[in-house]
Amino acid sequence: MKFTKMHGAGNDFIIIDNREENLTPERASYVAKTLCQRRLSIGADGMMLVDAAQAGGDYRMTFYNSDGSLGEMCGNGARCIARYGFERGLAGETQHIETTAGMVKGWRQTERQYKVRLNDVTKLQLVKNVTAAGGQECACSYIELGDPPLPHAAVEIEGLEKADRDKLRTLGRDLRNSPDFPKGANINFYDIIGEDLVRELTYERGVEDFTYACGTGTGSMVAALTIMGRVSGNNVKVLVPGGELFITIERDGDRVTDVYLTGPTNFVAEGTVLDEDL
Repeated sequence: MKFTKMHGAGNDFIIIDNREENLTPERASYVAKTLCQRRLSIGADGMMLVDAAQAGGDYRMTFYNSDGSLGEMCGNGARCIARYGFERGLAGETQHIETTAGMVKGWRQTERQYKVRLNDVTKLQLVKNVTAAGGQECACSYIELGDPPLPHAAVEIEGLEKADRDKLRTLGRDLRNSPDFPKGANINFYDIIGEDLVRELTYERGVEDFTYACGTGTGSMVAALTIMGRVSGNNVKVLVPGGELFITIERDGDRVTDVYLTGPTNFVAEGTVLDEDL
């Protein structure tokens, strides 16, 4: 089985061309869970399968979390797969990528910089009071992208850069498992540190830990902050552990019409899977 390893701002992925491998959903889930294990296999935040288009796109991307669960969409994954698609001749500099949560449009901006339009904001609740699994009360913004919806919560933490990571990890896990989020949620901690400058740290559902970046989480968080008037929504810079992402929001009054995610991509490795646990 051939694979490609990529990352976008530290959010790393294994890519498999399923037009050649023909993995069933059940088999793909097991392969993702096995290969994404760090130290024991290749290691990644998730796995993406590339298949032939089914709904008028250039090709189809199916995303699996590192625990083997099916993910609705992944923003940084979409940016990486857009570069993969361009360099493999699957699409041009502007492309349409089919995902479980709907069509995603992508653009090549430079050799390594790619931009995608994230799935539609289907729900935006600026203030939601939730009870974490550990019993702690917490105020957040709640955002869903796409259909089926990809759930996100945005939680402000002043002084995020110096916050105790272990305590934040516990809070992230407890919020992700809150009964107020029936499907769970990606928990995006943020701190506004300047004009249109935000620091972010995301506890990802399906990874069950912090990741270096979460594109849909970043877009969701900035969408909420834009509607609240706390950022302009125009090329907002977000500092994540893996680098920098840029978000532009288009709106019609209090309704978000478009969320654009821009950032770097990186080819890491190509090879053949030899994992004897498969």
